[in-house]
Amino acid sequence: MTRGHEPAGPGPAGRSPAHGFCDDEATRRLLRSRPPRQALAWAAARLGGPVISARALRGGMSSAVHLLTTLDGTGQRRQSVLRRYVRPEVNDSEPDIAEREARALRAAGAASVPTPLLLAVDPAGAQAGVPAVLMSRLPGRVDWWPSDTGRWLRRLAGVLPAIHTAPLPPAGLIGPFAPFPQASYQLPPWARYPRVWERAAEIYRGPAPIQPQVLVHGDFHPGNVLWRRGKVSGVVDWQAACTGPAVIDVAHCRVNLLTFGTGAAERFTALWQKAAGATYHPWADVVTIIGFLDDLRDDWGSERLLVEDMLAGAVAELGETSR
Repeated sequence: MTRGHEPAGPGPAGRSPAHGFCDDEATRRLLRSRPPRQALAWAAARLGGPVISARALRGGMSSAVHLLTTLDGTGQRRQSVLRRYVRPEVNDSEPDIAEREARALRAAGAASVPTPLLLAVDPAGAQAGVPAVLMSRLPGRVDWWPSDTGRWLRRLAGVLPAIHTAPLPPAGLIGPFAPFPQASYQLPPWARYPRVWERAAEIYRGPAPIQPQVLVHGDFHPGNVLWRRGKVSGVVDWQAACTGPAVIDVAHCRVNLLTFGTGAAERFTALWQKAAGATYHPWADVVTIIGFLDDLRDDWGSERLLVEDMLAGAVAELGETSR
């Protein structure tokens, strides 16, 4: 999930597994149209051959992502992925977003799970027209509709220890985790448990529990995991990578899995605890959900009640319960 159009921080992937596949016309033009000649020329120069096709990759809402096919010097076809930060509000608020993603990709290379290889970056868009990142293509595709949900959850949970046991990146390469500040901490108009939201906001702004610091993906959910022949073939979209508690990634995925119901989220958590040999901390639910608060004040469909129930459960576990 992504907060509004701000890709650098954790946020909800969407209100249904179809997120990013039912674009309105304005979104389609902005994100799915063929990249302009300037961007393709920059990519071709970095890849060493002409771009012969550019196909939009669907599912994202914060940047334009295209699969490029080029011809190398021997006439062989090569594929890569071009991400362009085309939303002006993103570039205005986060002018270093492309450079930060490039650093995150370097950090991700230490994980024992396939991740994209950084090929080139144009931090300010001087050559590509907008800030852009060029990376290798991983095989596989996103699977929001698994035929075997139990196996899918088990393998999804098994990815996180492979990320979290990676060596910590060099100091300064990526930043530490920090809760994303909200424009307002006013509770959603649909809230049933006002005291829960008020107490959760206090916890969110308070000190974090002491936990081991690991490499954190920062936006881990099914939309950023690729599958091939029933197995995970890679993890993508590392813009929000940071160092922090492992439970941040677990919580982010838990909230996204509410699309499938509370049972799927709890099953995923139990599978992660078994795979990681660790115990989940409910503080991460609070930090994740309150970190979505600016977006959650929209209606958000039927899932909003599941989100609120998850928040209430976390506040109760932290010993601060009140409905």
